[in-house]
Amino acid sequence: MNAHLQPTGSAYFIAKETQVAESHTLSVLVDNEPGVLARVIGLFSGRGYNIESLTVSETEHEAHLSRITVVTRGTPGVLEQIKSQLERIVPVHRVVDLTVRAKMLGQERPIEREVALVKVTGSGEMRAETLRLADAFHAKVVDATTEHFIFEITGKSSKVDQFVAIMKPLGLSEVCRTGIAAMNRGPQGM
Repeated sequence: MNAHLQPTGSAYFIAKETQVAESHTLSVLVDNEPGVLARVIGLFSGRGYNIESLTVSETEHEAHLSRITVVTRGTPGVLEQIKSQLERIVPVHRVVDLTVRAKMLGQERPIEREVALVKVTGSGEMRAETLRLADAFHAKVVDATTEHFIFEITGKSSKVDQFVAIMKPLGLSEVCRTGIAAMNRGPQGM
């Protein structure tokens, strides 16, 4: 067996070469109790699945339910395996592949948004340019001194990526991102 074809321990190796890896957004409704997130994440790490983004928060206080939004990448077979294995974890109530559901509804992707805090330091002309570009991206100043700005930007991950890239030469010093929150269009719930 060639060295570059040896198993890596990752589930991605098992996939047929004809299948192309895709990025999918999964929404997982779980009991809001200690250890649930660790079990879900353990499933991903134990089987070599990658997590590109992860957010979790309580969504139904009365019912003690939380919603985990996971963006992961894999072939259709691997993604189906991830969904199937998530459904078998006891505190998981429902798993919805928002990417698949969006396509079923005739849409390219679900509605996905991310929030980021971006700190930019600088003085003089750079400060004016920083504010001009932030305004073009609809980024909001949430803190400022004579030496720095902290901006809040909300939008698709690609918009946040672009804003961060533009701020690098202007004195970008720190970025904190929330991860993706997502849901499908239309009146139907998860």
